[in-house]
Amino acid sequence: MAKRSFPFKRLGRDAVFTVIFCIGCALLITAVIGSMRDFVPNLIVSFCIGGTAFLAIDGVRLFVWDEHETPNLFALLAIILVSVPVSHFGGNLLASRILGFDTPGLTAYFRGQINGMMLFTLLVTCVAVLFFANRERLVRAEAAAAQERARALQAQLQLLQAQIEPHMLFNTLANLQGMIAIDPDGAQKMLDQLIQYLRATLNSSRVERTTLAQEFALLEAYLGLMSVRMGARLAYTLDLPDLLRKASIPPMLLQPLVENAIIHGLEPKIDGGHITVSAAQDGAKLVLCVADTGLGLDAPSAKSGTHIGVANTRERLLALFGKEASFNLGPNAPQGALARLTLPATLP
Repeated sequence: MAKRSFPFKRLGRDAVFTVIFCIGCALLITAVIGSMRDFVPNLIVSFCIGGTAFLAIDGVRLFVWDEHETPNLFALLAIILVSVPVSHFGGNLLASRILGFDTPGLTAYFRGQINGMMLFTLLVTCVAVLFFANRERLVRAEAAAAQERARALQAQLQLLQAQIEPHMLFNTLANLQGMIAIDPDGAQKMLDQLIQYLRATLNSSRVERTTLAQEFALLEAYLGLMSVRMGARLAYTLDLPDLLRKASIPPMLLQPLVENAIIHGLEPKIDGGHITVSAAQDGAKLVLCVADTGLGLDAPSAKSGTHIGVANTRERLLALFGKEASFNLGPNAPQGALARLTLPATLP
């Protein structure tokens, strides 16, 4: 088993909250039993006792247990009960050296002369431990929620692929079977494009983020395959500026929209048409467009079907980016449809 390193970053984050607790304790003590001129001495004492208790309790906890592990309750209570008197005595001793005050000796502890301050230290320590425990539960809950969202998005992507690929594959294989006898060269070209597309799809399905260069490579493989099927009825343009090639986006974000444009816009049109896929940066936003010169949104044939690609795109954008992303589907000039995605730009 690999040796676990001590989580100094976590200790540092906890120290910030400890400082806040110490300041609060100094203010409370000053307000109850002193005046504002006593605040600085009270603050120094609070820091000395609180800092010593923090190092003794949180330091031991992080050393014994993993930072994301729930400590054994009885073991943690034992650490607190031992640490509080030791920290109180050690903190007072340190504060007296700094301030030049006399500090109570061990006999004062045994005689119970400072039981009130000891009880106050124990109470504050228990409150701090409860705070850190609840904060740890919240962090774990947020991490679990993030993992659940990631699993849901991955399942959604797999469902999207399952919805998109079958009919396209069946149509392609049917065309391939018909072409083998009459056009062997065309059949071989279609088979090559199909292999290229499937390889690109497989790579995209295994990652949570991809680059625009990889996404456009997937589109090029898909459109190349469709162009073999549709021949001269399909033309396409891929416009990706070099500065945006490494921009990060969710995988298979554009491919469903391109397929939607072909199925509902270009295939039903006798003379086919043209598809343009473009990427641009608008300030802190990334703008992705899929424009076609097909039948358009008002054509009766364009309204048939389930429009799975559009629905899934809306749901994925909402789940991934919330209100920071938007999706619009409208008419393209002079004809056809235009799908426009706007999302936060993630550039290297």
